[in-house]
Amino acid sequence: MNERGSEVAMDELPTAHPGDETSSSEKLDMERQQNKEGDIPCEERGGVESDHPPAQGGTEQTDRHAVEKRFACTDCGYRTDRKYLLKSHMRKHTGEKPYKCDRCDYSAAWKDNLDLHMSTHTGEKRYMCGECGYRTADRSHLSRHMRRHTGDKPYKKYKCDQCDYSAASKGELDRHMTTHTKPFMCGECGYRSADRSVLTKHMRMHTGEKPYKCDQCDYSAAQRSHLKYHMAQHTGEKPFKCGECEYRTAMKSHLSEHMRRHKGEKPYKCDQCDYSGASKSNLDQHMAIHAEDKRYVCGECGFRTAAKSSLKVHMKTHTCVKPYRCDQCDYSAARKRSLDRHMAKHTGEKPYICGECGFMTVASSSLTTHMRTHTGEKPYKCDRCDHSSAKKCNLDVHIRTHTGEKPYVCDECEYRTAVKSHLSEHMRRHTGVKPYKCDQCDYYAATKGHLDVHINTHTKPYMSGECGYRASLWSSLSQHMKTHTGEQMYKCDQCDYSALWKGNLDQHMATHTVDKPDMC
Repeated sequence: MNERGSEVAMDELPTAHPGDETSSSEKLDMERQQNKEGDIPCEERGGVESDHPPAQGGTEQTDRHAVEKRFACTDCGYRTDRKYLLKSHMRKHTGEKPYKCDRCDYSAAWKDNLDLHMSTHTGEKRYMCGECGYRTADRSHLSRHMRRHTGDKPYKKYKCDQCDYSAASKGELDRHMTTHTKPFMCGECGYRSADRSVLTKHMRMHTGEKPYKCDQCDYSAAQRSHLKYHMAQHTGEKPFKCGECEYRTAMKSHLSEHMRRHKGEKPYKCDQCDYSGASKSNLDQHMAIHAEDKRYVCGECGFRTAAKSSLKVHMKTHTCVKPYRCDQCDYSAARKRSLDRHMAKHTGEKPYICGECGFMTVASSSLTTHMRTHTGEKPYKCDRCDHSSAKKCNLDVHIRTHTGEKPYVCDECEYRTAVKSHLSEHMRRHTGVKPYKCDQCDYYAATKGHLDVHINTHTKPYMSGECGYRASLWSSLSQHMKTHTGEQMYKCDQCDYSALWKGNLDQHMATHTVDKPDMC
């Protein structure tokens, strides 16, 4: 063979050539192994063009075991001996998806992914288990399924020397190792990532770039998944349904988090205490308790937080940006979940139910907090005394009893308070606003607490077990019960008189203080 022929054979690694000592079945196994290392499915090998097509001849020197994998990915360290495999691999990082579905907006980076997607339209499940009749559209799913019958476990000879991870290929192990080294670092805040594409997404937090645009409104997002979630608000589609309850969601990840509540799984562990959470966002919120470095500061009021996302939410209290609007009333909110909770007032839906007492709520976080009334859990600890709270907001208020801080100030008078909700209630004395309306009469209240007390005048929830007497206040029932027990707790300190009611004692005391005429 001439020099050029040898060069082509070495560069492009022919898939078959005379004299190859490897059997066809062994070659298929090696191709599968090669595909694992590059995340490139077998079907893709014929669908991606290389700069030089595979040669049809060669020598034993071209055996793939003896050839250096000289085509390397600069983003993650993946290496291959095929240029076209590297080009196909790079789509993981660039996001290029050239294969389009002609029935919907789906697109894929690789042809076999498109073929698999098409089965969702056709319903075809071409791969069937001969043992039990299980069918699937994905050959890899069938392979995994068959291990249940055979008991086989995939051979993983490449071991990580820093953890228990093992891999079937060196390429997989190399990619795993980046989770330890995290070679890609943000120059703005020090964030590190194992993947350059993840760092690219992170950088949009600093640059403000939002390349994904909604075609129905002005919304734009930094990540495609965020846009997908937003679009569900237009369509109302919630394709992911819980098999345990009626919960539905537009996001698969949200369903995964929800299912952990049924299973009791809390995989996210705090490395500073015994706390564990069902979602990463729960852990992030918890970690703020430990964080001393609250680097994000509000320029308007001095509010400080350890999380940039918390500062963004806080800033909306100053700018009054409330993009989420109720289509049934004038309510608007700064956060989507706040609007979702509000909408439950119109629909009456309360999907989260306590199994202990039947308490129902519109928010899973409210149920989590409520459950602490049964378990007695108080995870928020004061570092100055023995106080602990079931809610972080209660701990924040308690801390101010040590500092004396009352950051919430009325601009109409000198009133100051440590609790924001107290200021809101106070302001209604100036404005006269009474937003809480009784649905049984024309009564309006400035606070929900006042409305709850009023509602009891209709329902009278406190009942005597002796005679059926009903009261709107617990204190009234307590007083009534004394008529059954005969207890007379109000005693005159000037004579032997005693009374069941304080009002009766007050009247009696007047008999001791009444002026008497002088006797001359």
